[in-house]
Amino acid sequence: MRIINGKYRGRHIFAPATLPVRPTTDMAKESLFNILNNMYDFEGLTVLDLFAGIGSISYEFASRGAKQVVSIEMHPRCADFIRKTAEQLHFENIRVVRNNVFSFLKIASIQFDIIFADPPYDLKCIENLPDLAFENKLLVPDGLLIVEHSREYDFSGHPHFSQHRNYGKVNFSFFEAIKLSPSST
Repeated sequence: MRIINGKYRGRHIFAPATLPVRPTTDMAKESLFNILNNMYDFEGLTVLDLFAGIGSISYEFASRGAKQVVSIEMHPRCADFIRKTAEQLHFENIRVVRNNVFSFLKIASIQFDIIFADPPYDLKCIENLPDLAFENKLLVPDGLLIVEHSREYDFSGHPHFSQHRNYGKVNFSFFEAIKLSPSST
């Protein structure tokens, strides 16, 4: 795995093969960040990385200058790997939380500019992720939720769904927070 852009552009990170992860491919990650580059100035963003695995997406946001990246990972060895790698790269903007994603989403008390979720493709309840994020108001008014998933899922009927992108076996569904008009408050 490599960091595509930012302060650590081109830096390769080697995780132990024994960790139970399926990192986002470099091609898919590069395509995703090309989209995000046209939407955001990364400096100052707060990002939530759900099912962070070995931290590939977290490092990418941190390298690009995100203000804060919160990485949620339940597996203890994966969480330790992210924590150690962030320390080695001097990423003071990455905070690792070892927790179950679904539990965390119910108790989180801050809002994020971007939430990225890369659950195991065979995990039950993937379809509940957008509802949990929006019901708990975890995005700022113009925030974005991105869910990586297999082709078996179709989120196009969700009220916050905005677009779908496919890169080989990797699928991204994008969801946007709806801004409240002044008359509805």
